[in-house]
Order: sequence, then C-alpha cells, then structure tokens
Amino acid sequence: MNQDLRNLFKETPEKEGYSLNSGHKERFANRLDQELPKKTIVPILFFMKIAATVLIMIGVGVYFYASNRVETMVENPSVVGLAEKSEIQEISLGDLSPDLKKVENYYLATINLELAKLEVSKENKGLVEGFMERLAELNKEYQGLNKELNAIGPNDQTISALIQNLQLRLQLLQKLKNKLTELKSSKNETAISI
Repeated sequence: MNQDLRNLFKETPEKEGYSLNSGHKERFANRLDQELPKKTIVPILFFMKIAATVLIMIGVGVYFYASNRVETMVENPSVVGLAEKSEIQEISLGDLSPDLKKVENYYLATINLELAKLEVSKENKGLVEGFMERLAELNKEYQGLNKELNAIGPNDQTISALIQNLQLRLQLLQKLKNKLTELKSSKNETAISI
C-alpha cells in the first residue's frame, strides 16, 4: 500500500472520471475565511510603521553626514582656529607607538618604585639631596626633549635622547640605592666592630 499520493491523484481522475462536487471550492473558501479571517491593517499602525522607517532613515543620514564632516575636518587642519590649536595636547614618547609606550611606562614605573623605596634619614640626607638635584636636572631635560618632540616632530635622535634620559634617571636612582646600601652596611660593620 505504499503509494505516492501525488501519482494516485494524477491517475485517479483520468481512470474513474473523478470530479469535485459543484460549489465545493466556494464552500471551502467560505469556511476558510470564517476560520481564518483576513488581517485588517489598522491605519494608525500603518502610519506608525511609515514614521518609524522615516526616522530610521533620517538617523542614518545624520550619522553619515556627521562622520563625513569629522573626516573633512581632520583632512583640512588649516580650518582649525587659533583657539582650538591651544587645546591640542602635546604628544609624548608613549603616544608615538605601543612599543615606545611600553618602554616609557616601564622606566617611569621603575623610577617611581625606586623613589618610593628610598629610605631618607639624617645621616644620608645630604647624599640623597645631591642625587635628587641631578634627578631634577634630568627631569627638566626630559621635559625639554618632549617640547622639542612636539615642536620638530618625532625623529630618531629625539626618541633615542628621551629613552637615554629615562635610562640615566633609572641608573642614577640605582646608584643612589647602592650608595645607601653601602652606607648602611658600613654603619652596621662599625657598630658590630665596636
């Protein structure tokens, strides 16, 4: 009894003269309309859909217009007024590339850590002040190099000078730490020998 119904219906009307009762299609359509009424579109909802679509199109248009305007402002830096030029932030070594940012952050964090670890007492105050004066000079040089970087623009000499300045400051702090350690150990040795 496994037969394909499509084939069966195709063959049956030809062989037996099968036909539908008169009015069958009309009755079926009426009953279908009763069971599943047609959807009526409420005019208010229709206009709300149109309004929502128009709002979305306006929003997209404003977005693209604003983004194009920003791009043209960036491409034409001569349009920028004098008041806006004073608001431009200066660039530093870390702003040039991610690698240089890592180097700068490493040195600055290590320098700050070394400064935080310093133990200043009455005995080593003069030594610490001498190193701090030299550290302040290196810091002023670093700021001058940053100004040069902003004025001239990034170049290999300025970048290497900035990195060397950071290295010198770190080396200076490490020397100070070693001197303080030596001073402390020599005091301990004299205290032990007495």
